[in-house]
Amino acid sequence: MEDIKVVVADASHEKYVDTILSTISEAAKVRGTGIARRTPEYLITKMREAKAVIALDGERFAGFSYIETWGNKHYVTTSGLIVHPDYRGRGIAKRIKEMTFSLARTRWPHAKIFSLTSGAAVMTMNTQLGYQPVTFDDLTDDEAFWRGCEGCVNVDILKRTNRKYCICTAMLYDPEEHLPAKIPAEVLERIKELDGTPEPSVEDTDNNNI
Repeated sequence: MEDIKVVVADASHEKYVDTILSTISEAAKVRGTGIARRTPEYLITKMREAKAVIALDGERFAGFSYIETWGNKHYVTTSGLIVHPDYRGRGIAKRIKEMTFSLARTRWPHAKIFSLTSGAAVMTMNTQLGYQPVTFDDLTDDEAFWRGCEGCVNVDILKRTNRKYCICTAMLYDPEEHLPAKIPAEVLERIKELDGTPEPSVEDTDNNNI
């Protein structure tokens, strides 16, 4: 477990994109659910913009997740969380979730972070991070986000209820909490260059470690 690194992805990790997409697709087939379809170019952009987290065992892919913003960056989701079958049950999903959550809080400290999930494990992780169950009305009204549900086998329920509820549980994080993980200084510097904004204070980023 000590050899598995969870880091903010960059351009050097683009070689893993096809593996990431195929792992996500296979997992969705096993669960019998749909997925928000993403292209290789989309994930590459996330990596280049410091909006993705990857777990690696040496050169082997172990897990991944990325960040999306909605409603003029007033809402944020940490999306596409996946762990390769060879590495499940080893706490990697939790480490990835904590890092993406911290990255989102660092870049958009006032945004609401939300999740739509039917997975018990993700609900547990969300609860530990401070998410609370909410109604769908509490989530973003950004149509681009809701179009991502079109690939789900349960989208007919969402449409029949006029987006009031579905199989998934909606969870929302109150942005008043502290960061649960430390973002490395070199990542903060890269974010500063990308966003053109002042670097977050040490007080905001050093409260806890993964």
